[in-house]
Amino acid sequence: MRPGAALAAGLLALAALARPPAAPAADAWLERLDRGLRMETAGGLLRAELSGLFDLEGYVLDRRPPGLIFGDDDPFVNPRLSLFLDTRLGSHLYSLVEARIDRGFDPRAHSSAARFDQYLLRYSPLADGRLNLEVGKFATMIGSWAPRHDSWSNPFINAPLPYENVTVVSDVSVPASRGAFLARRALADRKRQWQPVIWGPSYASGAALFGALGPLEYAAEVKNAAPSSRPEVWDGRARGWRHPTFDGRLGWHPAAAWIVGASAAHGAYLRDDPRGTLPSGRDVDDFPQELIGVDASYAWRHWQLWAEFFASRFDVPRVGDADTIAYYVESRYKLTPMLFAALRWNQQLFGEVKNDRERDRAWDRDIWRLDTAVGYRFNRHLQGKLQYSYAHQRGELQQGEQLVAAQLTVKF
Repeated sequence: MRPGAALAAGLLALAALARPPAAPAADAWLERLDRGLRMETAGGLLRAELSGLFDLEGYVLDRRPPGLIFGDDDPFVNPRLSLFLDTRLGSHLYSLVEARIDRGFDPRAHSSAARFDQYLLRYSPLADGRLNLEVGKFATMIGSWAPRHDSWSNPFINAPLPYENVTVVSDVSVPASRGAFLARRALADRKRQWQPVIWGPSYASGAALFGALGPLEYAAEVKNAAPSSRPEVWDGRARGWRHPTFDGRLGWHPAAAWIVGASAAHGAYLRDDPRGTLPSGRDVDDFPQELIGVDASYAWRHWQLWAEFFASRFDVPRVGDADTIAYYVESRYKLTPMLFAALRWNQQLFGEVKNDRERDRAWDRDIWRLDTAVGYRFNRHLQGKLQYSYAHQRGELQQGEQLVAAQLTVKF
């Protein structure tokens, strides 16, 4: 698709989204539904609320689909229903269960159509939030994007580049040599074998300790899988805890408008001896992923700004250290109380490894991507977004240069 055609398609979709809803009765029905999905015992000891998001997304792609969009380059529609059950018992116990029905965790991934993405139990012994203990399956505490990744909070339809750009590192296929590893650069993304630096919000299973001490936030967690692991292994029953990952984040509020943070993670990213191909006498724990990151956010009047930077190192069998850095800078501006515009610059750069002739070569193709989006919040239940993205990788092989996507979200 040419840029002009992509923009024309985007304008047509925006015009469709911008029409005011002609069904105030539906809005009133959703308000009644909200009230009906809450339950509280006498005295407020037990409180429960069921809420949800229904997303209807449409994608128009050129060439191969980028990031963690699976399938071919045909236009497609992606529906998704997310249900959240929040329960509180007294002032110390909280639980969350999130269930989803869709076409896979990532668009067209064709994984389990109905599943539990999150389930957790949190104990807060103190009333001021200084200490919280959490166990279950829940989003990573690395970085600052995961807390705002759902469709209602995210100004865009997709994730920032560090959370979805697929690299040639694999958790299920060990290269036979350095040359074989470098040869992957000439192939289109094999998304069922290769991994990004962080796979979306990374709902791995484990336990966490977190809280806030004045302007200082802290979080430490142990999970059953590395940040780059794919959704199939996030459940503790799929991978277990034989090869745990340790990660954490420190955050600081120097002023009301600012938040800055630093994150780190260390853990095995390979599956249990993939296909029996690990070097003799070696174990998956000998080949970790190491990750460090910094993040910052700022809010002032109509502006919101976010930025994250990650440096990741994969220890690849028969290859050695494969280093990469990835970052994004994102902004959202409220044009009116209901209309916003967003812009995001993303980039990922790859280090060098030696080939079979002992010459240094970049182990993957550098990439940059520009994301633009507009969104309109019709009311507290209905939101529409339109996004256009343009990306470019070093070399002739491109993994989807242009993307036009529209999303309609119903919140209840």
